[in-house]
Amino acid sequence: MRPLLAILLPLFLFAAACGDGDDTSGNADASEDGGDAISGEVNVTGSSTVEPISVAVAELFQESNGDVTVNVDGPGTGDGFEQFCNGEADITDASRPIEQEEIDACQQNGVEFIELKVAFDGISVLTSAENDAVECLTFADLYALTGPESEGFGNWSDAQALADELGSTTEFPDAPLDITAPGEESGTYDSFIELVYGDITEERVTAGSITEDQAETTRPDYQASADDNVIIEGVGGSDSSLGWVGFAFAEEAGDTVKELEVDGGDGCVAPSGETIADGSYPLSRPLFIYVDAQKAQDNAAVGAYVDFYLGEGIGSVEEVGYVALPDDQLAETTTAWEDRTTGAREATAG
Repeated sequence: MRPLLAILLPLFLFAAACGDGDDTSGNADASEDGGDAISGEVNVTGSSTVEPISVAVAELFQESNGDVTVNVDGPGTGDGFEQFCNGEADITDASRPIEQEEIDACQQNGVEFIELKVAFDGISVLTSAENDAVECLTFADLYALTGPESEGFGNWSDAQALADELGSTTEFPDAPLDITAPGEESGTYDSFIELVYGDITEERVTAGSITEDQAETTRPDYQASADDNVIIEGVGGSDSSLGWVGFAFAEEAGDTVKELEVDGGDGCVAPSGETIADGSYPLSRPLFIYVDAQKAQDNAAVGAYVDFYLGEGIGSVEEVGYVALPDDQLAETTTAWEDRTTGAREATAG
């Protein structure tokens, strides 16, 4: 018996030492009494605008959760909602609130979602850094240049008569109008139409100048992309260009493009963190993530990632160039997540 104990005792001590070690390398939410490490996969899709935030959060999260893989893709808000409502993603990023037709699609497929506002962003209207002829554009200018009635305008001056009719006093240059901007799959496209065209298209429909379907679109004849980097390259590649992207992407581009001031009716305002946060910049908008409630319940990795996103990870918002939520709005978001409140709170018409 003594020789047997002499053999077994070191083995028991070794096993106890291994069992007492705290293995938190794969578990941000590991319980203090030694809960199992979290492992698994989290799939995030959606907005290319929100994508940098979700990627930054994922990288931080995986530093202390090595057994979790977070995949983040940015095909665009519209495409993201389609995948999400088909049950193909755990989370979708969005640069606009979910629309009614998307809510209906989620309901038809049994997808209950939790809507979480995570940041603010502005849409920057861009031209070439070489374009000294334009400094500020009104909503009427932007409609005349990019709206459904401007199809075929190949020169800035082609839009002059329409802009004048809408009450603009801006004088457009005699220069090629080279537009590179988001396409229909992008939430930035939808937000631009809603923010810029809204009141104008309502009046134009009433006047019989456009149809209701046209009121929901831009001109179709420009270089469209869901990739903000492609848009930046396109705008920077022409001396008389025009386009629009999320503020963070425009800031990252630096001197390769020029961000124009925008007049939404109260004078020209330049986009900045301050003007976006206080709402004085007329093309400000909230950014969201939508979480599949059932997947968050079934997959501990999804819940842990969102916990981290709204906790330690929320600092990534400003680090990648976006505008942080005020404390009261962040508290509302956190409460919605903690309570697992499902459904849309800021849905827009489809």
